[in-house]
Amino acid sequence: FFCFPASSHFPVPAPQQRIATTRPIHPTIAQIATVITAKMTRFIVSCMLCLLLSVALPNSGSPNQFAHASSIRSLSSYSPPNNNNNDLPIIALMNTTNTTNVTSHAPTPVAAPTTAQPTKHYESPDEEKEEEEKKEDGAGKNNVPIINEILKLRKEMSGLLGFKNFAEMSLASKMAPDVAAVSNLSELILEKALPAAKKELAAALALAREAGGDQYSEANLEKLMPWDTSFWVERLKEKTFELKEEELKPYFALDAVLTGMFELIERIFGIEVRAANGKVEVWHPDVQFFELYDKESGEHVASFYLDPYSRPADKRGGAWMADCVGKSEALGNDIPVAYLTCNGSPPVGDKPSLMAFREVETLFHETGHGLQHMLTRATVGDVAGINGVEWDAVELPSQFMENWCYDKPTVYGFAKHYETGEPLPEEMFEKLKQQKTFGTGMMSCRQLLFGVVDMELHSNYDPEGDESIFDVQRRMAGIYTPYGMPVDEDRFLCGFSHIFAGGYSAGYYSYKWAEVMSADAFGAFEEVGLDNEEGVREVGRKFRDTVLSLGGGVAPMDVFKQFRGREPSPEALLRHNGLA
Repeated sequence: FFCFPASSHFPVPAPQQRIATTRPIHPTIAQIATVITAKMTRFIVSCMLCLLLSVALPNSGSPNQFAHASSIRSLSSYSPPNNNNNDLPIIALMNTTNTTNVTSHAPTPVAAPTTAQPTKHYESPDEEKEEEEKKEDGAGKNNVPIINEILKLRKEMSGLLGFKNFAEMSLASKMAPDVAAVSNLSELILEKALPAAKKELAAALALAREAGGDQYSEANLEKLMPWDTSFWVERLKEKTFELKEEELKPYFALDAVLTGMFELIERIFGIEVRAANGKVEVWHPDVQFFELYDKESGEHVASFYLDPYSRPADKRGGAWMADCVGKSEALGNDIPVAYLTCNGSPPVGDKPSLMAFREVETLFHETGHGLQHMLTRATVGDVAGINGVEWDAVELPSQFMENWCYDKPTVYGFAKHYETGEPLPEEMFEKLKQQKTFGTGMMSCRQLLFGVVDMELHSNYDPEGDESIFDVQRRMAGIYTPYGMPVDEDRFLCGFSHIFAGGYSAGYYSYKWAEVMSADAFGAFEEVGLDNEEGVREVGRKFRDTVLSLGGGVAPMDVFKQFRGREPSPEALLRHNGLA
C-alpha cells in the first residue's frame, strides 16, 4: 500500500473533461510511476540540501537542528514492513514534510528570541488549578483529555449519521442487534460467574494467609490488594495441579500435532490435507506448503503456507492467519490460499520442535480461521471466506477448533513422547482439562467488566457531564467485580488501547459473544456423542456447509441458525467453564 500526503494527487483531466465523463477516474500504472518518481526526486534533493547546509553552516543552530537529515539517511537500511501495524510505508517516510510523527528524529526548533509574556488571568481558581495540573503532567503524560475528546467526537459523529450514540452505530455492522442484547448476555453470565469468582478469591486469600507470612494475617490485611491477587491465584494454581509447561512439551512435537490435527480435519470435515513442499516458492526454508482436497470428489479445493518457527531477527511475534489468495469468480481465483503463522521453537539438532500446550491451542485456533477462508463456497471476493464476516462472529471457527484440544481421542492421536513414543499420562491430561476451568469465575467477571465499561462509555456516558470515565469504571466494577474494586489511583482506562486506539470500541463484548457461539457449536458434537463417529461426521459436514462455507454474504445469525437450528445459547459456555 502506498501512502500519499494530502497535497499529492494523481493527474486528472481538466474540469470540463471531468464533467463530461460518467465513470470514476482511476490512476494508471504510468500515473503512479509519475508520482513515485516525483517523490523520489524530492527526496534526493532534500538530502542534497541538508548535506550542503550542514557543510555551509557548521556552527549555526543547535547541535540537533539538522538531526532530520540523519533520519532520512537511515532509510537506506529500511526493511519492508512485517505486517506490524506500527510500520509505515516507505513512501510515507519519504514525505516527512507532509506527515507528522513519522520518525523520532524530528528537527529541534530554533529557539525564538526571549520576550516578556503577558500575565495570564484565570476566571476561577479551578481553571488555574487545571492549568497547573496540565503543566505538572507534561506533554504525553496525561491522556485523559484525549480520551474525553475521542468519546466526544464519536458521540458527535454518530449523531450526525442518525444514531442515538456511538454504540448503536457500532452495532449496526455487528451480529449483536442492540446494546440491550449485549447487556442481557453479560448479566446472564455474571449471575453464574460472580459466586464462583468470590469463592476463587477466598481460596487465594486462604493460601496467602497460610504461606505469605505475618503481613497477610487477618490483623494486618483484611483482603488481598489488586497487586497481590494475580500472584496468589497463580500460586494456588501451581499448588492445585503441580503441572509445569516443560513437563508437557516432550509430548507435543510439531510434526505429530500437525498429523493429528489434519486427521481431525479429515474426520469431521471430509477434507484431506497433503504436504506439497517444493511445489511453490517459499520465503524461508522453514516454511511448509499444504494442499486441501475434498475426500469424496478428490478435488483440490485450497492450499496454505505454514510458517511455524520464531525468527526474532526478521519476524514479529505472535500468531496469525492471513489471506494470500481469496476466492473470487471475477478474478478467476477458484483455489483460495492462506498463510498460517506461528512462533514456536525451531528444531535443534535431532530434537524436533516441541510445543507448549497453549501453542497447540493457538495452532488449532489459527487453523480455524484458515479453514473459514479456504473452505468458502462464496464466489464474490468481498464476502468470500472471512471477508465481510461481522466483527463479533469472525472468531467462531477459531475458538470452535480450540475445543478439540480437550477431546481425548483427538489429543491422544498426537500426544506421544517424541523419544519413547509413550502416550501422554492420563493424570496429565486430566489436569489439563481441570486447568481449563481454573479461575474462570474471576476471569469471566473481568472480561465482562471490560465489555460493559466499553459499552457504557459509548452509549450512556456524557463526556461533557460531571461523571468522569473513572467514575464509570468504578460504577460498573461495583456490579461486575465488587470483590475487587479498583483503587482510587487506578488508571487502567488510560491504557485500554482496545477501545481507544484499536478496533474494539463498543465491541469489546465480541470476545464473550464469540465464546458463546463457539461453545454452542461444539455442543452440537457433544450432543451426538464425541465417540459417535457417524454422528460427528454428519455434524461436521453441516458445520462445513454453513459456518465454514457461507462467508460474509449471509448474516451470521442466519448462518448459525442453519447449523444449529436455533439462536446461540450460553449454556454450553457455562458448562465448559465449570459455571453451570
